[in-house]
Amino acid sequence: MSKGKNKAGSHVRKSDLAAQLTAYFEAHQGEVVDIKTIFRELSLKTHPAKILCMDVIDELVMDDYIKEVSPMRYQTRAAKMTLDGVFQRKSNGKNTFVPDEGGAPILVAERNSLHAMDGDRVRIQMMARRRGHVREAQVTEILQRADKTFVGRLDVRKEFAFLLTEDRTLNNDIFIPKTQLRGGKNGDKAIVRIIEWPEGTKNPIGRVVEVLGRAGENETEMHAILAEFGLPYSYPKAVEDAANQLSGDITPADIEGREDFRNVLTFTIDPRDAKDFDDALSFREIAKGKIYEVGVHIADVSHYVQEGSIIDREAVRRGTSVYLVDRTIPMLPERLCNEICSLRPDEDKLTYSVIFRLNERGEVKSWHLAHTVIRSNRRFAYEEVQALFEARGEASPEDMLSPVAQDGTQWFDTGKDTDLEAALLVLNRIAKQLRLRRMAAGAVDFDRPEVRFDIDEKGHPTGTYVKTSKDANKLIEEFMLLANRTVAESVGRVPKGKKAKVLPYRIHEQPDPDKLMNLSQFVTKFGHRLKTTGTNQEISRNLNRLLHDVHGKREQNVVEMVALRAMMKARYSTQNIGHYGLAFDYYTHFTSPIRRYPDLMVHRLLTRYADGGRSASVEKYEALCEQSSDMEQLAAQAERASIKYKQVEFMADRLGQSFDGIISGVTEFGLYVELNETKCEGMVPMRDLDDDYYDFDERNYQLVGRRYHHRYALGDAVRVRVARANLEKKQLDFEIERPNSQKL
Repeated sequence: MSKGKNKAGSHVRKSDLAAQLTAYFEAHQGEVVDIKTIFRELSLKTHPAKILCMDVIDELVMDDYIKEVSPMRYQTRAAKMTLDGVFQRKSNGKNTFVPDEGGAPILVAERNSLHAMDGDRVRIQMMARRRGHVREAQVTEILQRADKTFVGRLDVRKEFAFLLTEDRTLNNDIFIPKTQLRGGKNGDKAIVRIIEWPEGTKNPIGRVVEVLGRAGENETEMHAILAEFGLPYSYPKAVEDAANQLSGDITPADIEGREDFRNVLTFTIDPRDAKDFDDALSFREIAKGKIYEVGVHIADVSHYVQEGSIIDREAVRRGTSVYLVDRTIPMLPERLCNEICSLRPDEDKLTYSVIFRLNERGEVKSWHLAHTVIRSNRRFAYEEVQALFEARGEASPEDMLSPVAQDGTQWFDTGKDTDLEAALLVLNRIAKQLRLRRMAAGAVDFDRPEVRFDIDEKGHPTGTYVKTSKDANKLIEEFMLLANRTVAESVGRVPKGKKAKVLPYRIHEQPDPDKLMNLSQFVTKFGHRLKTTGTNQEISRNLNRLLHDVHGKREQNVVEMVALRAMMKARYSTQNIGHYGLAFDYYTHFTSPIRRYPDLMVHRLLTRYADGGRSASVEKYEALCEQSSDMEQLAAQAERASIKYKQVEFMADRLGQSFDGIISGVTEFGLYVELNETKCEGMVPMRDLDDDYYDFDERNYQLVGRRYHHRYALGDAVRVRVARANLEKKQLDFEIERPNSQKL
């Protein structure tokens, strides 16, 4: 393109360069061009000319003339004034529109929203852009309403009522006519659907869908949390009826063609309060002290839940079991998850199994996949197995620092469990070898303790304890990881030139480079170093070295949190890219079909392919993967909300009391503080830091006082007083306790 060239790229004016770039993109309509090509085509050779070019390109992107399709690669944007997409409502009125065709969200002011609700599909008209302002649009048509409901507390007056909601997408309470209350009373928690929002009115009009109960009651609040995230808290009667009609009897026809493991030593290891046992291990010695056969047996849910059945459709909708503080909301009806499919001891059960032959170094010599029938000899709690390892001197040194035997759990040596004891000890040694090899390959060792609550019969929290993963947990974890990786490789790893059949993979992308760099800069303040360049394996080892170095130190919690924020979220996809965190090239979920729908999909596809079936539809399974990933995220949010609610409820009994804590987060709104004793987290609002005017230093995770230069930084130790506990908002507020010398 000769007319656009500059002599050595020097002394070019911005207006001239803008004209050249515009002409260049016009001549390359629809093409994706990278920045180096642009420099070369326009003969921009000097550093100032290239910087000026980048400035002009940034302005063209801002003006929506071009779009950045990937870093430093650009394409002309089709000039459309009318677009379809999804409306995202914000309580502050700064709503946004996400175009179907992709691109950055577009601002839609409340006055231009046509009262669209969050998640609605809408058509928008682009507005003329004002200089120095972001682009804006106005909604011209609502194409499809989202099935959105709101949860809140009813405020019932004499003639009308309102739903007072903490929903972050709505800034106004919902007006409810008395005829739409469905028996709801003042102070009840309810689910409400908006039925209209007349033009020119401040409040939308809604009707009560369901009354949950009295606000503040445990059952009501747990159901409200589930409803807030659109998650079910009960089963449709038709689904339960279908499950109850299933027979748990195993017939000769059911066993025909299956490998029989009923006479092989088999057991389950689960949490003390578990009812759904979906995995078991079998063990037998093949060559004395050399080769062992280990069976990873998984409940054969696909034998009972037929694809497309009413039970299956409900499982697709749920995607996963949901774990709140005081309950489990299962993916499958109780008849299936706790009875028919649960691998309970002394009962014949149908399973789908990965059978390994390996040595004590954890090296797999051979393996095969088989439909099986098993009979578990014993059900163990993790604490029982851990107590055995500690008693026999087989526990890790870090586990011995806080032995599980102190919890009062005893190893029940009845004299007939010697075979089980020997099997567990061998499996523990093999699991340690598997873990060592996985870490050496570059797996990231995130093993954060979890806070749990002691709950009384009314659901009220009476205490907290910290749940940590010990050798007994890791034994099961390593064999489940081995099975998941092995079956993924069996489908995904194909000879060069051949196409792998469709399978849902569990994928995990590499960490965000910018967040890794922020982590590297952050840890220097504690005297640590993190190198963020090199291969994936080298970066993982550097991360592990950092996590090991901070273990047991005051900065451990905050460094782990910042490191976690640098990680991408794992998800499901038919497009395999490997699992960064586990350092696996191929990984899927096979081992928990009772509580995760992707595992059920994998079981069905493995059976299909073993029978010689053709590859499944990638479009169908990618859609199911997206649904499962979305539901997993919602379930995680609901779990966090239930934990937060119980934290606030627990600390409400301790108003005015003082505790030591660590600053776990710093924002422009204030400080988050995690208490050392209870691990409960609350906020010190900026308004309560009244000894100075504080500026937010985002780069260094700190607040800095302008006048007295006092700093509150992430990881700092502080003493706080419990000031407020708002259960409605799930909000816990602290006040900093300063020594008398610091008070103004």
